[in-house]
Amino acid sequence: MGWAYGLFLDRSNVLRFYFPLALPPFLFSQSQSGKAKAMVRRSAGLVFGKTVSLSWRGLASSKPHLNRLASSTMATKQVGTHNGSFHCDEALACFLLRLTGKFSGANVVRTRDLQILNSLDAVVDVGGLYDPTRDRYDHHQHGFHEVFGHGFTTKLSSAGLVYKHYGMEIISKELNLEEKHPNVNRLFLAVYKSFMEAIDAVDNGINQYDIDQPPKYVNNTNLSSRVGRLNLDWVDPDQSSEKENEAFQRAMELAGSEFLDTLNFHVKSWLPARSIVMECLLARENIDPSREIMVLTKSCPWKLHIFELEEEMKIYPSIKYVIYQDDRNKTWRVQAVSVSPDKFESRKPLPFLWRGLEYEKLSEVAEISGCVFVHMSGFIGGNQTYEGALAMARVSLTS
Repeated sequence: MGWAYGLFLDRSNVLRFYFPLALPPFLFSQSQSGKAKAMVRRSAGLVFGKTVSLSWRGLASSKPHLNRLASSTMATKQVGTHNGSFHCDEALACFLLRLTGKFSGANVVRTRDLQILNSLDAVVDVGGLYDPTRDRYDHHQHGFHEVFGHGFTTKLSSAGLVYKHYGMEIISKELNLEEKHPNVNRLFLAVYKSFMEAIDAVDNGINQYDIDQPPKYVNNTNLSSRVGRLNLDWVDPDQSSEKENEAFQRAMELAGSEFLDTLNFHVKSWLPARSIVMECLLARENIDPSREIMVLTKSCPWKLHIFELEEEMKIYPSIKYVIYQDDRNKTWRVQAVSVSPDKFESRKPLPFLWRGLEYEKLSEVAEISGCVFVHMSGFIGGNQTYEGALAMARVSLTS
C-alpha cells in the first residue's frame, strides 16, 4: 500500500501525519491528556507531498508512525543517505545517529540529490565527503583510508565512521555512565571488535582470510547478507520509493536491534566474565608454581578473555590449562587453552597416552584417581574431584 504525508498548519504548530493513498487522510495529534485524537482534513491548512522521508520512534512497525512535530519541522534534525539499493552499513549508521542526543528522533531522507543532501544536518554513505565536524560520513571517495584505530586496520564504512565518533556517547547513555568511565571504553572497543568491524569489512569488500582458495561453503546468514535481502525483489511489481523506504526502515530495525543485542550481551555477560577471568589470572600463582594453570572460580565464558587479558596484563608464561567445575554433574574439567581464539589446536594437549580413555582405565594409566575421560584430541579431560583435575593438569605440564 502506498503512503503519503500531510502537514497540518495550526498556528505555531506543524502536525505531520501519514495516510494510505487509497484512503481519505485523517490528522492524528496528541492531546494534553495523552490520548490520540483525529481531526478531519481542512484543505486550507494541509500541505501534501510524496513521502521522501520517514520519521519513526522505536522502530516497532514496518509502517511510518504518526507523529507530532512541535513548533516547526525545522526543529527536527534531518539525516540523509542515498536512495536505491541499500546495505547494512548505512542502515546501521542511520540507526546509530538516532541513538545520540544530537540526532534523537531525526528524520531519515533518502536521496542522491546533492542540493538536498547539502541542506541536511548529517549525511551518511553518500556525498563524497568525510568531515565529522559537519557530520558527513561517506567512505567511497578517492583517498579515503580512515580506520578505527586502537590496533584495528580495517577500512571504515559509514557505520564504522558514525560509531568511531558517537560510539562512546551511545554506550555511556545505554549504561548510564560517564564517557570517561573505563567500562565505557572497554565496551567501545569490544563491540567494534565483535560486531562493527565485520560490517565495515564486508561493505568494503575485505576478505576475512588472506588466501586465494575459494571458500568451502557459502555463508549468507551474516547480518550484511540479511539486510541485503530486505531490498525490493526485482519480481515485485511495486518498485515505488514508498515501498523502498519501508524496506529501509526494516533494515534499520534489523541492524539496530542486533547492535543493541550485542551491546546488551557485552554489558550483562561479557564484562562480568572479564572481571572473573582477570581475578582468576591474578590468583594463578596460588594454584601452581608454574603459573600456567588457572582455576575458574565461577562458570562463565572465559576463552576469549584469556587471550585479551594475557596480552593486556603481559602474562608470561601463557596459560596452558583452565580448571573449572561442570555445573551439571559437579565433576571437574581440565581444558587445554587453544593456540588462538579461532584455532582448535591446543597450546599443550593432555598426554597422548590418556586420550580416548575413561574411568578406571584412564585412572590406571594416568596414576590419578577419579579420572572420568580425556577427549581423543587431548583438548579436555575430566575428574570427579578438584584435586584430581589439578593433578591431571600438573602431570600434563611436565609430560
